[in-house]
Amino acid sequence: MEPGGKIAVITGGASGIGAALAAQMIARGARVTIADLDEGAVQTRAAALGCAGCVCDVRSEADIVALIDAVREEQGEVDIFVSNAGLFEPQPGHAASAPDAVWQQNWAVHVMAHVYAARALLPGMIERGSGYFVNIASAAGLLNQVGNAAYSASKHAAVSFAESLAISHGDQGIGVSVVCPQYVATPLIGLDDADAGAHASLLTAAEVAEVILDAVLAERFMVLPHGEVAAFFAKRAADPERWIAGMRLFNARAEALKTGGDLPAYYSLL
Repeated sequence: MEPGGKIAVITGGASGIGAALAAQMIARGARVTIADLDEGAVQTRAAALGCAGCVCDVRSEADIVALIDAVREEQGEVDIFVSNAGLFEPQPGHAASAPDAVWQQNWAVHVMAHVYAARALLPGMIERGSGYFVNIASAAGLLNQVGNAAYSASKHAAVSFAESLAISHGDQGIGVSVVCPQYVATPLIGLDDADAGAHASLLTAAEVAEVILDAVLAERFMVLPHGEVAAFFAKRAADPERWIAGMRLFNARAEALKTGGDLPAYYSLL
């Protein structure tokens, strides 16, 4: 889908990938509204980009519906919805050590927020025969995020839901892209653009946004900003036992780096 002239909404748009994608879509002529939980941050970013900004808690279906209604009233029907809001809270201890609240928050932000957006927008998009969803997942949704089972499980679900959207509604004019990056130098993981140059596996938010925009233009479903993820996924599928054994070895090395505080080196492994 060509973004030029289209109405787009981007959640988690005050920083990171969301802000970078908003800037690039605006440059192509899209009418963008960014949404974020942080009112000050979203208003500051919206002013800098010259676009609309709204406060939205994506864990709330009512908030997402209100966001879409506000955009519809001010600009018109939403053509492109980018579910980008996310959270990342590594959990020490065993794989089930995170409390219920952490599991529920990961599920709410990474899965149900995508469902709420689709629930609100699909009827109109189907009727018009046009619409596009960009759902930001993670390479953890294809592989695994060591030390964060709740994050991994929710991102796997996000990939699966995006696939359901594409299968069920692709013949009705609805496009879907699911984005599965590895590590990106953003505030979400405590890094910025200056850290990205230290390791080839760390990309900037702008680099990832460019890959996403290319995928939307090509209407490509699976978006892998880190190309090596496809090879990892193939190896995992071909020999799961060997993959898990290798990940155990990797885990030991990664934990040593993380404990030592070398975050760029830690993320370069992942």
